[in-house]
Amino acid sequence: MTNLSKGLNKVVFLSNKSASAFASGERSHLLKLTMISDSQSAPQLHKNEGIKTRSNYLRGTILEGIADSSNGSISSDDQQVSKFHGLYQQDDRDVRAKRRKHKLDKAYAFLARICLPGGVCTPEQWLVMDKLANYCAFNTLKITTRQAFQLHGILKGNLKEVISSCNDVAMTTLAACGDVNRNVMCNPNPFASEIHTEVQRVTEEIDAHLKPQTPAFSEMWLDGEPIKLTVPLNAERSLDCNGDELEPLYGSTYLPRKFKIAMAIPPYNDVDVFAHCLGFIAIVEGGKLLGFNVSVGGGMGMTHGNEKTFPRLAEVIAFCTPDQAVAVAEKIVTIQRDHGNREDRANARFKYTVERLGKDWIREELEKRLGYKLEDAHDYKFVSNCDRYGWSEGINGKWHLGLFIEGGRVVDLDDKLLKTGMLEIAKVHKGEFRLSANQNLIISNVAAEDKDTIDSIVEQYGLDAYKTASGMRRSQIACVALPTCGLALAESERYLPNLVSDLEVILEKAGLRNDEIVIRSTGCPNGCGRPYLGEIGLVGKVPGKYNLYLGAGFDGERLNKLYRTSITHEQIIDELKPILISYAKEREAGERFGDFTIRKGYVEATTAGNNFHANIA
Repeated sequence: MTNLSKGLNKVVFLSNKSASAFASGERSHLLKLTMISDSQSAPQLHKNEGIKTRSNYLRGTILEGIADSSNGSISSDDQQVSKFHGLYQQDDRDVRAKRRKHKLDKAYAFLARICLPGGVCTPEQWLVMDKLANYCAFNTLKITTRQAFQLHGILKGNLKEVISSCNDVAMTTLAACGDVNRNVMCNPNPFASEIHTEVQRVTEEIDAHLKPQTPAFSEMWLDGEPIKLTVPLNAERSLDCNGDELEPLYGSTYLPRKFKIAMAIPPYNDVDVFAHCLGFIAIVEGGKLLGFNVSVGGGMGMTHGNEKTFPRLAEVIAFCTPDQAVAVAEKIVTIQRDHGNREDRANARFKYTVERLGKDWIREELEKRLGYKLEDAHDYKFVSNCDRYGWSEGINGKWHLGLFIEGGRVVDLDDKLLKTGMLEIAKVHKGEFRLSANQNLIISNVAAEDKDTIDSIVEQYGLDAYKTASGMRRSQIACVALPTCGLALAESERYLPNLVSDLEVILEKAGLRNDEIVIRSTGCPNGCGRPYLGEIGLVGKVPGKYNLYLGAGFDGERLNKLYRTSITHEQIIDELKPILISYAKEREAGERFGDFTIRKGYVEATTAGNNFHANIA
């Protein structure tokens, strides 16, 4: 590990296959016959397709931009290319107006997202992340909704040091963002230890197999040294996928949009497996992993005012064995590469490809590319998409402690030194950490004789909020939004805890304090916090106003529905108060809040993504 204090400058915010150019195969025939009109001409590809093509396999002019010390930014084209390297250029939106008034440039800095397949993190990796966070804005480790780490506020001159330091301990930012497959998720479920170990192995194999193969990342950030992952990275892979020599899987234009994969082990669906482009649902019988049900076509993002965009839950199409899972993932990615929309990025996600072509066509094409038939799906059952808290014993005799980390933000506050506490645990812990898709944390594989030591540190540094937090607070997700996200229309992470505090007054009076009611918030409709799977969902519309959604399934198998549009904090409370009180008095035995809002007619059930915008009162 290099001396980070010498290699990094501290930054502090002032506040908080190649795309086809033709619409159909008839184009070449038409060219032979006659000139064609504009209405017949090929659709124009989105500008990002050209950026990818010109990037020379993800190089662009990023290094030249970083070397330019006259400003803190890089060019707009390079901002798109840098996403493939796990980097986003951002600025502190809290100080934009003040800096503009003084004719200053924006307060630019970068976000680095660090992949952790399945959210498994060793103590050694945690120690490196803790040290890196000391040289970033907010002095914070951020746990994402996709089981990764984020560091906010990195000066561009420090990016290489951050990336190489991660690589030293088998972490990478490669493909954490961009039009490729991103961090592969998996239940942080160490309770069924043997099954989880096997599923985690498949998770890591898929994640490694789908990494871009361009040498650009290694050349630019690692001085040509190899990328280190938790499983060996096969130098020759995807050779039958009709890409090209440098990118056998992706080709020079990679995918039309980002691609997301999740693995789930029933009965827990805390990864929201149906919210992903591709899902693998573990089928376990007699304590043995038989294989996975395969689901396709999920995704959360949409655009306000554009009903051609909508969240969509994936559909189960088949079953594969563990040995087939990597090949299934690879071939599904090639289907999206070849058939995804490269003209309109708002309709470029795999969910729209599945919606357009149909799940039966996807299975048929998948089996054609695999060269063999898959089995039909097996039965399974999910019961919850929430996390488990406190101590639990795994079947291997080791113990696991689930911690509630509000907003996934591991930071030292006046009354709770969360970051320092986790650092102290990392120094003595002999197991692993598991990052959850709900932005929480599991201290995993603790020997019985070490529980007291862990407990004492947890209590000393205020990491024991899981003991006192309400059921709603423990069941929340909020995206980062302001001040760093350039897409945010309203607050989210800085807003949701305050809303929950006001709702807790109602919950307490109604006798619902300990009830798990899933509430999720995002600052824009892109869905990073999976708000459309919240029994209560909030999506930023303009500063201080949100769309309110109700009725998602507690098991993550039903989307919610718009209930009220563009309402304020006070209006949200006024709308939810009578519903919560009615729920407390009139619910049926075992009835979840989302189910109740549908049974009582507050909203109609969303039965598929394509009717998400329909039947709104």
